[in-house]
Amino acid sequence: MATRRVTFRLYPTSLVNQKLHYHRKLHKDLWNAAVYNRKTQYQKLGHSVNYYEQQNSLPEFKQTWVEYQDVNSQALQATLKRVDLAFQRFFNGLGKYPKFKSARKYKGWTYPAISGWKAHTTGKHGYLELSKIGQIQMRGEARLWGQPTTCTIMFKNRKWYASITVEVDNVLLKKSRRTKVSNVIAIDMGCLDALTTAWIDEEETEITGYAQVIAPKFLRKTEAKIKKLSKEKRRKRAPSFKKKIKASKRWKKAVLRVGKLQTKAANQRQDWIHQVTKRISFRHGTVVTEALNVKNMTKKAKKGSKRKRQKTGLNKSILDVGIGKFLQTLEYKLKEAGGVYVELPTKSVKPSQTCPKCGTQKKKELSERVHQCDDCGYIQHRDKAACEVMLSWAFNNLSGCGTHLVSADGHSSTSSTHVRKDTGSMKQLSQMKRQKHYSMGEVAETPPSTR
Repeated sequence: MATRRVTFRLYPTSLVNQKLHYHRKLHKDLWNAAVYNRKTQYQKLGHSVNYYEQQNSLPEFKQTWVEYQDVNSQALQATLKRVDLAFQRFFNGLGKYPKFKSARKYKGWTYPAISGWKAHTTGKHGYLELSKIGQIQMRGEARLWGQPTTCTIMFKNRKWYASITVEVDNVLLKKSRRTKVSNVIAIDMGCLDALTTAWIDEEETEITGYAQVIAPKFLRKTEAKIKKLSKEKRRKRAPSFKKKIKASKRWKKAVLRVGKLQTKAANQRQDWIHQVTKRISFRHGTVVTEALNVKNMTKKAKKGSKRKRQKTGLNKSILDVGIGKFLQTLEYKLKEAGGVYVELPTKSVKPSQTCPKCGTQKKKELSERVHQCDDCGYIQHRDKAACEVMLSWAFNNLSGCGTHLVSADGHSSTSSTHVRKDTGSMKQLSQMKRQKHYSMGEVAETPPSTR
């Protein structure tokens, strides 16, 4: 079974809309109360509050605050798990200290199980039934539909959405995909050309062809409009909690206009990513690309640097392409199709600085768009030369470098560069709970996970 996520647009009535906002406010208050509890307990008593302590206090909390008795208990637990996840990210250096949230910035809540909600649909439109709230019409279409497992209600740009995860049978996944082809393609990501590809067919020994996809630059195209509307927003009365100033209606309308443009650019980028990755996964059986760390690539310029504006523009161009999301989407789609996804070790091979013919490495500036080797005289476009290096490395034809294709499994991804850190996920929390029971000599209801 594979898990897939489907997002539907919700169209609530005026009465149901009020109930949705009321439940969102209750979950926001619970978030703030949980953050305040952890903060004050540690500052005044030196006690670190964990998720289980807050979860066990929910019954007493609901007796004091009776309005929470109409809210699904598992949804309240999911909100507390969000708080625990935020603190774990802070302790592991992956995020900032969790802050209190206002109703304007709190997006929604999650039903982590099948209780409290029900989706009346077969994957195309339908109705969503929420306990204590009502029935809501929803529109959207899923590529594949299966057994619903979780549901997240979100409020963005004055619109309601339901993000539902479903478990899809592997047989349906295979039927929705073409049979795997055995040609190999190398992909080099960039800012000017979002994709530069080179591929080798099954019966060929040399590179069959090249292709380049120009970066769509969705954010750059709407940047002028966003700047104009942002300038208009600064002229309106913004809210200030310290000065006890409420936002004006014009400021709220200006924020909504800016948010619509940003959401449109994000949706266009996501749609483009899905279209391109679908074509690649259908036509190619093996994909070789670079192991890129987008977080390090988009860091701010160092203090005292004279090229801060250039680095800011470069970071914006990298994020506008959506490199991280593209590679992540390509990996799981290729896995569905039964292909092989390989990441080249960028730090050791350095495809942009290596000659594909003789293997000589020479450092290049970003402005150098043509590869010209001083040793063998080979001349090629920089990105195309990088693709040739990836293919040579994949077939073990690059001197001094090994290959991942020798030990690759044709039915799974071979990427091993992404190591998930302990950030307090639901699976990790359940394992912690079982370990606690065994350490105290108790017998758990379910055996420890061996996966």
